[in-house]
Order: sequence, then structure tokens, then C-alpha cells
Amino acid sequence: MKIMKLTRLLGLLVAFTAPAALFGQADQITFHEDIEPILQRSCQGCHRDGGVGPMPLVSFDQVAPFAGLIEYKTAIRDRAGAMPPWYVEKGIGIQEFKNDVSLSDAEIAAISQWARSGTPEGDPANAPTPLVFDDSIKWTAGEPDLILSSNEVTKLSGTADWWGEIDSMLVDIPEDRWVKSVEVVEVNDVNNQAAKSSDTVGGAYIFHHMIWGTASLDENGNRAGRSLAWPVHEVGRNADIFDDDAGRLLTAGSYLVSDSVHLHSNGRDTTAHLEIGFRFHPIGYKPKFKDAFFNAQGNGVDISIRGDEKDQELHAYTTLAEHTKISTFEPHLHAPGERMCLEAIWGYSVETLSCVGYDHNWVRGYAYADDSAPLLPKGTILHIVGYMNNSDTNPNVPDPRNWQGSGNRSVTNMFIDLGIRVTMTDEQFFEEMEKRRQNLNLGPNDHVVGCPLCLVPLVQPIDSASVSQSLTNDVALQEAN
Repeated sequence: MKIMKLTRLLGLLVAFTAPAALFGQADQITFHEDIEPILQRSCQGCHRDGGVGPMPLVSFDQVAPFAGLIEYKTAIRDRAGAMPPWYVEKGIGIQEFKNDVSLSDAEIAAISQWARSGTPEGDPANAPTPLVFDDSIKWTAGEPDLILSSNEVTKLSGTADWWGEIDSMLVDIPEDRWVKSVEVVEVNDVNNQAAKSSDTVGGAYIFHHMIWGTASLDENGNRAGRSLAWPVHEVGRNADIFDDDAGRLLTAGSYLVSDSVHLHSNGRDTTAHLEIGFRFHPIGYKPKFKDAFFNAQGNGVDISIRGDEKDQELHAYTTLAEHTKISTFEPHLHAPGERMCLEAIWGYSVETLSCVGYDHNWVRGYAYADDSAPLLPKGTILHIVGYMNNSDTNPNVPDPRNWQGSGNRSVTNMFIDLGIRVTMTDEQFFEEMEKRRQNLNLGPNDHVVGCPLCLVPLVQPIDSASVSQSLTNDVALQEAN
């Protein structure tokens, strides 16, 4: 018993002292040396004067009064209400993503220790260089090459929701351009640091969502031909980043169009417009793969969520008809949704690619890092699992006694992965796996999450022609089974 008590005591001492050791402080965690760099990287993009955050978190005097709240919010980690709003679960599946603003365990522990030890300021001379907050900071993927602005709309306080279309916007560029990322930002006259009528990020905006595309218009302003769909804009949405080898084509002289805009009152009279920012590949860029396409895997028909019950699951499966690289994972649920997991089933292998928490106030898309994006052979079965909590322990559910089914409203439900994918030929697929092996310096005893065939040539080295034939046969056998 004494040994157990001593072990526990040592464990507590290690947990308490580790943050100071990791952050280079012999005795204490301080604001300027340890906390301010974390806030600059992961918080101040929103929590600054004029930002969407309810309070600026830039100076020591601004941050110290909220130390306890910051400790609480960061400790939530990957569930609704966590800050920063990044919900990838640590230790499960792929962990490398683009524009990842999440905090490490050491950073969360450092914030907690700082908050509980009296919020020492430290030496201002050791503070990092202050960030410059100009208009470009609202673009999380980088400043756009082209910005289109919608017409302004005004939503009066307390009025009913509105659905409809906005004026079309001319894509005024001299030639067609391939797009590497797109981001939609609402610009409005809300002062988010003033008193608010809502505690959610939805209270800072009036655009709930916009389903949009680009299309040619005839002389009467009507669409000529089919529209090219682009990622849906939703409250709290981050940038959509396409695969470097599979941009999306923006046609010169086309128009941005939408007949599915949803406006809601945020509790005050608000005037707003949307800005759509496109970042381009260099002129002359040619995509290696087919256009990036937006997956809509899910089951929106058979949703049945019982009342007063948590830990309910929804399942959906799809079989890949072509070799596929998954560029992004984007869970879409509604109020009862707490998390979604993505699995890949190949032969006898069942592998979790990602599990992420869900917060309907912050709809996130998670772009895998270049050498971490799943490379899956055709015949792979993708399985998504939605975890639903329709009980009084979920504050997002207005009345958990009610059964819930499918629908477009937030009080009904959706169950979809809206991630971006690209498809590949046999030759491209083998080439991508070889590049992955080289970039990660893989050996025969390594394992790569999300690439079930990456190590086949290393386990059984043979000539390249035989490798290609062997993998093709393996794919064919899997399809036959």
C-alpha cells in the first residue's frame, strides 16, 4: 500500500512539474514566456480587437482575468465547447493535419498550471513579437488571390428565419484558374466584444449556411448548363484546402450563384455580406488527378434517435470504386451529434482513420497533411460511425424527451461525411504509394495508418513490373470477395 501511495505521489509530481520542464522554466510557467506564444498561434486569430471572439486575448491584462475560463475550455479538448475549436481526438488514427490549431498535452497542462499558480506575468522583455492584426488575418489558409463579395443584407432582431437566393457575382478574371483553397467569411457590423444575446458563435453571425456553385449565365441572367458545386459555407466553417495535385477549376466569366441561403436572427439588427476568397495555383498549373470532388457519404434516411438516451450510434458504408486519396474529413451532424469516426476496411484489416468530436457551432473540415492523407485501393469499404447523445447531459438538445429523425433543420438530424477526395489510376496510385514510402523513409516493419498496401513491395521485394501486377491482382481479388 505504501508503494502504491508513493507511486501515485510521484505520478502527481511528474504531471505537475512536466509543463515547467517542457517549457524551459525551472520554477514556474509565466505569461510572456510560455502562455503568450500559445495564444498567438491558436487563439488570437479570433480573440483580438474586432475579432469574432467575445474577448481579446492579446495582452497580459486582457488574458489574466479569464485564466480559469481558458483552463476550463482548453481542457475540454475534443468535445463541443472546447477552445480552440479543433476536435480531432488525440491518440486515435491519423494525427497530422494542415492548419492544425490544437494544443498539445504539455500546452494544456502549462495553461492549467499557470492559471492555478496566480497567473504570473513574467518578464515583458521575453514576450514574442506581437502579431499584426490587419484585414488579412481573417483568412486562415492565407490571403486570397481573388475575393468576391455578395450583396449586403440586413436581418432584424427577432424576425423569422429566411431562405432564398443572393445576387450572382461575376468571376472577373482574365483566364480560367485552378483553385488550391477557398474560404467564405461573413463580414458584419456586430461588435463581438460588446454585450451579446447569445453564448454561441451563431450569435456573431446571421448567415447560417450557403450552398453555392459557379455557372455560366445567358443574356437573361438564367443559368446555362449545370453549375459546378463548391464546398458548403456554414457557421464557424474553416477554409477548404484541395489536394495540391487536384485543384478545382474556376472559369473566367462565370458567376458565383446560390439559391440556398439561410439567414437567422442573432438577437440584434445586423447588416452583413459574405466574402469568398480563392487562392490560385500558379498560371500554367495542370492537375495530376481528376478534379477534387465532394463526398457525401452517409445515411440521411434511416436516422432514428430515441429520446432520453445517450451513446446511440448511426452507421453508413460505401465501397470505393476507384483508388482514392482522402484529402479532408468533414463530419456533419446536428444537435445530438457528439463525434464521428471514419474507418477503412480492406480485406481482414479494419483501421480507424480519424475520430473527431462535433460542435454544431463550429463546422470543421480537417485537411490531412500531404504524407498522411489516406491512400486506399479500390474495393476498400469506408465506414462512418456517428455517436449521438439525445439526453439531458447534452446541452445542445432543446428537449431530449423527443424522438428525432432526419431533416434539414437543426432540431432534426443529418449524418454525413462531406470530405474531399480524389481518384487515381493504377499507375498514379502506385506512384503515390512509392512517394509516401520515400518521404516517410519507411521500412518493412513500419506501419502507415490509412495506406494498407504501402508496404507490400518492402515485405516482398520484387521487380517493379511484378509489383504493379501483384497489386493489381490483389485489388481484383478483393473486389471478387
